[in-house]
Amino acid sequence: METNKMKHVVWAIVLSVVVACHNDDATMAGEGPTGQIVEYSEVLELKKDKAGYNPGEEVQFSVSRVPANTVVRYKSLGKTIAEEPLTSTIWSWTPPATDFRGYMVELVDRSSEGEAVLGTVAVDVSSDWTKFPRYGFLSSFGKIDEVGRNAILDNLKDFHINGIQYYDWQGKHHVPLPLDEGGTPMDQWVDLFNREVEYQTVKGYIDGGHQRNMASMFYNLLYGAWKPEEGDGFREEWLLYTDRLHGNVSNHDLGDFGKILLTDPGNREWQEYISERTKEVYEHLDFDGWHIDQLGDRGAVYDYGGYQVDLPRDFLDFMDGLTEKFPEKKHVFNAVEQFGQEQILSSEVDFAYTEVWDRIQYADLAQVIIENGDLSSNGMNTVLAAYMNYGATEGNFNTPSVLLADAVIFAFGGAHLELGEHMLSSEYFPEDRLSMDAELSSSLKEYYDFMVAYQNLLRDGGSSYLPSVSSEGMDMGNWPPVHGQVAVLGKQTENAQIVQLLNFDGVSTLNWRDGDRIQTEPKVFSQFKLTINTTAQVENVWFASPDFNGGASQALSFEQSQGKITVTVPYLHYWSMIVLE
Repeated sequence: METNKMKHVVWAIVLSVVVACHNDDATMAGEGPTGQIVEYSEVLELKKDKAGYNPGEEVQFSVSRVPANTVVRYKSLGKTIAEEPLTSTIWSWTPPATDFRGYMVELVDRSSEGEAVLGTVAVDVSSDWTKFPRYGFLSSFGKIDEVGRNAILDNLKDFHINGIQYYDWQGKHHVPLPLDEGGTPMDQWVDLFNREVEYQTVKGYIDGGHQRNMASMFYNLLYGAWKPEEGDGFREEWLLYTDRLHGNVSNHDLGDFGKILLTDPGNREWQEYISERTKEVYEHLDFDGWHIDQLGDRGAVYDYGGYQVDLPRDFLDFMDGLTEKFPEKKHVFNAVEQFGQEQILSSEVDFAYTEVWDRIQYADLAQVIIENGDLSSNGMNTVLAAYMNYGATEGNFNTPSVLLADAVIFAFGGAHLELGEHMLSSEYFPEDRLSMDAELSSSLKEYYDFMVAYQNLLRDGGSSYLPSVSSEGMDMGNWPPVHGQVAVLGKQTENAQIVQLLNFDGVSTLNWRDGDRIQTEPKVFSQFKLTINTTAQVENVWFASPDFNGGASQALSFEQSQGKITVTVPYLHYWSMIVLE
């Protein structure tokens, strides 16, 4: 809901830059590390039936055809746990019952000439979607039949979207679900921009999402009143004011459409009122929870009695009351540019959510995720609302800027709110001026597969460290990124060291939003020797990249000597991962 006109202080990045020294060894035989882009496409259209699965639930797969000599390989973090021949275009698999685990399923052509990956898809087994949230949105609720709804939901399902924000579905902010005199929901109403909303469309989306194990979260401000009128039961004493004499109401001006009036979130009567309206929503629509929005730092604001209101403190008070009334529902609270995030994450929200505005560099995206981890004692994962190519009004998204932003967000354990009926380019979710071309759509599916398959390395604990990594002929340095370098970040788990390579060699800008769409592809490196310092006794090394072979993992031969591991990495375009076990 927030606009980019809000002025916030950009928090400084205080991560140290440690540039890795070049290895003195000679480069391997051949043309050196620079390579060519390796094209990959899912030739068998491998799909699964749901966005995620409960422990013990069966997964239904489908492919377009059955080539000879093709096997299905089920993997967990680089290890094969089962394998079988592909004999049908439809089959099922029951993953291990362990909760909160990601898997990669590979279709492999095993011919006399070797193996080739024909398709991959990830599987998430989690009893609670908010452990590894992958958030999408819906923003149009007019007359859409079941066929149309299913097409949109199936597309989101293929990206593993397990939670959906229903943006501007409501009638009025303070009366989100319009009811008739008998207490029955209206068949249709209009939103604040006079767009038609159909009750059956909203309900149909919720039901269809549940069939695919996708949660539905209704969007609303925690402190908004839209054109209150007699009969609403609304009182002006609940409003926020910009002066102590309650003469000027704090509001969000929408021009010719009107103004959203803001209420005091700490006012107990307002809390009771909006809780009753929320109860009406849940009585008639099977939403899984409330996506709570705010408008960022409003400056000095006052209640009706003239007392200055501490909004972050009142956010916490509001959330304490809300979660007590609806303990079985999920709650997500937008921290606009991190405003009030400390208090928000002290409440019983289910994951961290930040709308990013003034933090404009790739390093800033990572820093927000790090901050949210610190504020939640690393107990919550983060979703970022970060609008790509903001301000561009026609044509396609810039593929390099999107992929590099997602590589950074995913590598640091976050998720990106970007996918719905279209891809987001604006805080007004129905706006669909930009399109994804075929390359971006195909690549994004591999990125989301990668995030899910390796979620237990990316989003499931561990401690960050600065690895010492070098490669002859490549400029490498520890995070944060520098023009012309490959940025390296590391994570240590109980049994593994994870080294992420994020490639900024060849890019034109370090700004993620890229409103002018000037970002360029990084250089491609292939078959390059990498040396990693480690004191651990390494038993196994493997590699995976969303840019290579559909994210399928590949074991690497290695040499360990004098506290160093040396491997040959197959490929680096945007993002590659090396795991030392």
